[in-house]
Amino acid sequence: MKPEELLRLAVEAMGRAYVPYSGYQVGAALLCADGTVYQGCNIENASYTPTICAERNAFFKAVYDGKREFSAIAVVGGKNGVISGIFPPCGVCRQVMREFCRDDFCIYMGGAGGAYETYTLAELLPCSFSAAEHMK
Repeated sequence: MKPEELLRLAVEAMGRAYVPYSGYQVGAALLCADGTVYQGCNIENASYTPTICAERNAFFKAVYDGKREFSAIAVVGGKNGVISGIFPPCGVCRQVMREFCRDDFCIYMGGAGGAYETYTLAELLPCSFSAAEHMK
């Protein structure tokens, strides 16, 4: 799947965000190795701690369905349905990616006007802690 299509699906997911407190919508589209795509959006909560990011929402849905191999994720964010610049995943989401993905896992961050940047997980989370290292 082309990055542009995955980003389009992330924009679609962004529209489903529940953000009564910040107003900041985030959407993600996760591409599994078998070609299946899982979408996620951020869902806020008044006490903030139970809030879930779009990326983790997509990953947890996929894992629930038995998926364990992933190729790429697209992430977009903004207010009122308007993408407002490049939006990188938070540290918690990066660590969840590390749990399931290799260093070459692609992260597409969408920006205004269809622009996007591409990074690998290794670039966004160098010197990371992984289950493989922990279990040695």
